[in-house]
Amino acid sequence: MGSALIVVDVQRDFCPGGALPAPDGDRIIPALNRYLADAHRLGLAIYATRDWHPRITSHFKAYGGQWEKHCVQSSPGAEFHPALTLPPDTVVISKGDDADQPGYSAFDGHTADGNALIADLHARRIDRLFVAGIATDYCVLHTVLDARHAGLDVTLLDDAIAGIDVHPGDVPRAIAEMTAAGATMGQNLELGT
Repeated sequence: MGSALIVVDVQRDFCPGGALPAPDGDRIIPALNRYLADAHRLGLAIYATRDWHPRITSHFKAYGGQWEKHCVQSSPGAEFHPALTLPPDTVVISKGDDADQPGYSAFDGHTADGNALIADLHARRIDRLFVAGIATDYCVLHTVLDARHAGLDVTLLDDAIAGIDVHPGDVPRAIAEMTAAGATMGQNLELGT
């Protein structure tokens, strides 16, 4: 069995200057780039998720949702942060493209050819995930919980996550929820056996 790195939603709109920024969200990019280089060198599968919302979605405040408009398909805000160095073989997982679903979790997403993330992981015989990205208290949280629910081992790369903390304490509560679900915390890529 194998391991994979999942970089969650490191997009312009979730970084300073974007429509829905995590405070200092771009501070994690050097750590992410280190993990990406390590994963590439070690031969791990690499996934990068992106919010990929339609212009009209129940996810946005204007249509009854919680959030300001962000990461609209093909918009500049939906682009990966320009300083993020994704290897050419990175698998992009698009999520949130169903107008009636928020698509927080990477497991709500799909590859460019329409395969669900879980199907792609099974096809590659991956049973361990290293998870990093934005936002700790939303998309990272849901991704980790869904991975644990699917029986995958998860290491949260805690020096490469950034939260929004809409309600003070959301980030530490999210970390506690992920560890209670069986995720471990770490700062390196250890290959599972």
